Amino acid sequence: MTTIDTGTNELLCDLEDGVATVTLNKPEKRNALGDILTPALRGILLTLEADEHCGAILLTGAGRAFCAGGDVSGMGSNRDKGTGAGSDAPKKPPSLDEAIRTLIEKQESLTLRMAELDKPIVAALPGPAAGAGLSIALAADLRMMADDTFVTTAFRRIGLSGDYGSSWFLTRLVGPAVAKELLMTGRRIPADECLRLGIVNRIVPFDDLATEARALALALANGPRAALRTMKRNVNRAVLGDLRGSLAAEAEGMVRSVGTADHKEAVRAFMEKREPQFGR
Repeated sequence: MTTIDTGTNELLCDLEDGVATVTLNKPEKRNALGDILTPALRGILLTLEADEHCGAILLTGAGRAFCAGGDVSGMGSNRDKGTGAGSDAPKKPPSLDEAIRTLIEKQESLTLRMAELDKPIVAALPGPAAGAGLSIALAADLRMMADDTFVTTAFRRIGLSGDYGSSWFLTRLVGPAVAKELLMTGRRIPADECLRLGIVNRIVPFDDLATEARALALALANGPRAALRTMKRNVNRAVLGDLRGSLAAEAEGMVRSVGTADHKEAVRAFMEKREPQFGR
């Protein structure tokens, strides 16, 4: 196992057998996002995207939470009012347009990057995912959660409308009417309902979550990586584009995959009645 330095103990990362396990590590605050953890998460995504040894990413949280979203205790603080460090002169607060541009950049470098990353991402939820924490979970390709926990959009409770793709991801998973209800009420959505609505792919007992989620990530990491990469792109295009464009993209991807070593090995394995051994 290789430990990858994230620059902070608030985010842990190790790489083994093609799976990079990324752990949000602030259990005392239910792994809430903040000025240290969130930039580290953005950075490790870039690192893993460029690492040829990484075939899949397993994203989880320490303790009995996935991510509580933004740290509410830091909202509306002097940090936002802008006092200059080491100076009595007040720091000029950003304009409305500047604040919007900054948030767009932050969102695009996190949940958009996750959605477009050329490697599958599995989110394992040992406990609640709330607010932007839920958005991050929804940006993963597959989700598994403990059967005794819940998720919540949460934004309503602090008088915010939502960010990091919450409305986009939810609408495509559950439809507009249910997405509006979940966003507008902010109610807790238990695991069994998450499974029924399609918010998660699988629910398992908490004691089995780490093992089951890693097994899924291993299957992806050691599968036909080029084909899986194209599958992810195809589904993303299907969500965003029309049928004609999706058919064209599928055709190109299919023809390209026919010439890969993974495809040839899979055919040989099928004929020889054995499991394929995909190359790295």
